[in-house]
Amino acid sequence: MPEPKPETRSETPSPLAGVAGPILLVGAGKMGGALLEGWLRLGIDPRKIVVIEPHPSAETAAQAIAGLRLNPDTAGLRPQAIVLAVKPQTAPEALPALAPLAAGAVVISIMAGRTLAFLEATLGAGIAAVRAMPNTPAAIGRGMTVAVANSAVTADGRALAQALLAATGKVDWVAEEGLIDAVTAVSGSGPAYVFLMAESLARAGIAAGLPADLAHRIARETVAGAGELLHRSPLDAATLRKNVTSPGGTTAAALDVLMGPDGLDPLLEKAVAAATRRSRELAG
Repeated sequence: MPEPKPETRSETPSPLAGVAGPILLVGAGKMGGALLEGWLRLGIDPRKIVVIEPHPSAETAAQAIAGLRLNPDTAGLRPQAIVLAVKPQTAPEALPALAPLAAGAVVISIMAGRTLAFLEATLGAGIAAVRAMPNTPAAIGRGMTVAVANSAVTADGRALAQALLAATGKVDWVAEEGLIDAVTAVSGSGPAYVFLMAESLARAGIAAGLPADLAHRIARETVAGAGELLHRSPLDAATLRKNVTSPGGTTAAALDVLMGPDGLDPLLEKAVAAATRRSRELAG
C-alpha cells in the first residue's frame, strides 16, 4: 500500500490576506467563532472585521484590542461580505435590521434550514446570497462545507465566499439548492454518525469482555486514526477497507455482518433519508 504523504503547508499567500473588507460577522458562537479564528489565522487584518455578538467569548473580546470592531454602530457601514451565523430561529427578528447593509455585499448564510428565498425576502430582492452548510469539525479547521449561490453572486463574490468558508476546512459547491438537504444529512449530521460508531464500537468491545475504560479508549483512537488515514491517503475508502481485510480472517468475518442485507448500508440509507426529510421540513 502506498504510504500516505505527510501534510505540508503551502507557501502560497492566503487569499484572505488581500481582502479589502470590511467583513461583517453576525453571530460569533461556535461556528461563527470558528470562522473568525480561521480568518485571523489566515491573515485578515482584524481591523477589517466587524462582529455583531451580544455575548462575545473572551477570545472574541480580546481581538477587539487588536482592532476588531465588536458591536459597533453599523450606520454607514459598507461591508464587502456579511456572514450570518446566528441561530436559525432568531433570523426573522435579527436579519431585517441588516437589510440596509446587504446591498453591494455578498451575503453568506450558515444558518441551517434558511433558504436563499428566505434571505432574499428578508434582506432585499436582488441581493447576492450564498447558502452554506458547514459541519462541526470546522472547530479544528477540518470542516466540510457545501455551498450554493443565487444568480446575483458574481465570480468575484463566489471567490470571496470560497475563501471565507475555506478558513475552516474544505469547501464544495452545488448548483441546485435542493441538494443542500441531502448535504445536511450526510456531512452536516455526519459527525454524529461517526461519534455513534465510536460509542457502538466501545460497547461491542465491552460485550466481548474488554474493560470499559480500555474499550472506550481503543474505540476512540481507532476511529480517529482511521479517519486521519483516510484524510491523508490517496486511496479511496473502499480500497483502504480491502487492504485491512484478509480473506477468511477476523475483519472479513466482521464485514460479513456489517455488509450483509441488514448491515450498515441499508441502515445509513434510512438514516440519511430521515435526516434529508427533516431538513426539508425545517426549511418549509
